[in-house]
Amino acid sequence: MRKNKADHIGIVETQYFTFACPPDKFILESNESIGPVTLAYETYGELNEDRTNAVLVLHALTGDAHAAGFHEGQKGAGWWHDMIGPGLAFDTERYFVICSNVLGGCRGSTGPASLNPATQKPYGLDFPLITIRDMVNAQKYLLDHLGIEKLLTVVGGSMGGMQALQWVVSYPHMVASAIPIATTWEHTPQQIAFNEAGRQALMADPNWNNGDYYERRVPEKGLSVARMIGHITYMSDTSMNEKFGRRTKDGEKPFKFGPKFEIESYLHYRGYDFVKRFDPNSYLYVTKAADYFSVADYKPIGKLLEGIKTRLLVIAFSGDWLYPPYQSQKIVKICRDAGIDAKCRTVRSHYGHDAFLVEFEVQTRLYRRFLKKVKETAFGPEGTPPIVKSFYG
Repeated sequence: MRKNKADHIGIVETQYFTFACPPDKFILESNESIGPVTLAYETYGELNEDRTNAVLVLHALTGDAHAAGFHEGQKGAGWWHDMIGPGLAFDTERYFVICSNVLGGCRGSTGPASLNPATQKPYGLDFPLITIRDMVNAQKYLLDHLGIEKLLTVVGGSMGGMQALQWVVSYPHMVASAIPIATTWEHTPQQIAFNEAGRQALMADPNWNNGDYYERRVPEKGLSVARMIGHITYMSDTSMNEKFGRRTKDGEKPFKFGPKFEIESYLHYRGYDFVKRFDPNSYLYVTKAADYFSVADYKPIGKLLEGIKTRLLVIAFSGDWLYPPYQSQKIVKICRDAGIDAKCRTVRSHYGHDAFLVEFEVQTRLYRRFLKKVKETAFGPEGTPPIVKSFYG
């Protein structure tokens, strides 16, 4: 893999799209409304003349629109920098790649920290509950704005994979293919339980103040603990043993219940680093959206998927215990039972749930082959009709 800055996209800027639906409101799945709505997004590469090379990248729970490249004056690259760029899995010499921050987020898109037009103060808990479907519906407005009628693929890991599945159900005519990664059809009780433990830790911080902390002290300790709980689920027993073992910190004796083991110090670091970039209320809203997610939406699944022609490549990782491989296999079984062309690939990895942010080489091979076939079957050579056949055959 090429990892030099010069080989990649270089400096990029986040863009912003604001829309207001008649009558100046965006209607949510709950029938509540907000508006106007702003989505932060970034694009990489160029949209081709026939507009058939668009790829929508969907971020995970606490991600953002900055998927690749560098922001002016910042050293850190985008969260999928080794997957997006010239010659990489999502080759920006071939594809026009779009990534937006989700509705409800806090990295440029409208969320609880945004100003409520009615009060000119941050929404806080006046922000309505949102769902994965609401996130996708907002992204649809962005694609309309960009003039994209059909996507070559939608791809995302974790909560991004949920969005990819929702795109398939909500707008199947717009999606030639989807690549849901390390995700699930719907949250299990265990997955909901981990999120609820994090939310309760956050809300137990007195500084949370029922979500009204924007002109006060931020509930840093509560959010930090919530992140620590979440981060444990992103790793694996093997990766923690390899990285930390039972090693302890050198130096002065800590407070008797302070971090002595290296894994403790690491979790404290991850927690307190997180509070620098994420709004606590957004954490509550996006985790709740993930918990509510169910593609079936309590409807007969066969009817819901009937007639969908979108092709799916579902990726799982062997060491992922947050979204274990059996959940990816279930997605494929449900799709195949409904007549959808779907395939599951389980990648051997000890990195746990975060493997999709680490295992670049194997993912690159899988996605290159998949996208090549999708392009041929969905659009066909220029001037010819699509080839109607399964690309797995």
